[in-house]
Amino acid sequence: MTGETTGSRPPGGTHRWEQLFTDLEAQLAAGRADEARWDVAELTRAERSRVTLTDRLRAATGSRLRLVTALGERLEGIVTDAAEQWVLLDLGAGSRAVVPTAAVRTVEGLGARVAPPAGRLESALGLGHVLRALARDRERVSLHTDAGVHTGRLDRVGADHVDLALESPPGRGISVPFHALLAVVSR
Repeated sequence: MTGETTGSRPPGGTHRWEQLFTDLEAQLAAGRADEARWDVAELTRAERSRVTLTDRLRAATGSRLRLVTALGERLEGIVTDAAEQWVLLDLGAGSRAVVPTAAVRTVEGLGARVAPPAGRLESALGLGHVLRALARDRERVSLHTDAGVHTGRLDRVGADHVDLALESPPGRGISVPFHALLAVVSR
């Protein structure tokens, strides 16, 4: 034999292996932490992608918002209610505005809160329901459209349009499709 003993290790060999395994474990842990951060970020993005503007507007009940409609009209008030097709603002001094969500171009002051999904009954409350309530109460309203502002009382509310009995000239009326409405303001 040449003086070599069986099972002997070179000096410092064990220490190098321990360092190698420690380094590999640290890299693996760092990789897992990076992967977990990425997974959380991806899940957050996926969750946010399902949030609708309506869910955020419903969560903003009681908050002051400024809505800008398709023609640049600014309506500022406190959100008193919201549904998929509309948001109701208290403009102050006894005025309220029903703004179709399809007419909203920007919302200022909207927080990050999100309301839980609307229930079946709440989901069924379309723009026509709100307009029928105004017609039933014979509220004086101003219909804001891209063709101007028309003032009178809601006479009839159909499935996709509203009839307005104009104040001036008396005895005349107009029909306005829902998609043309930018806001319905009651005074």
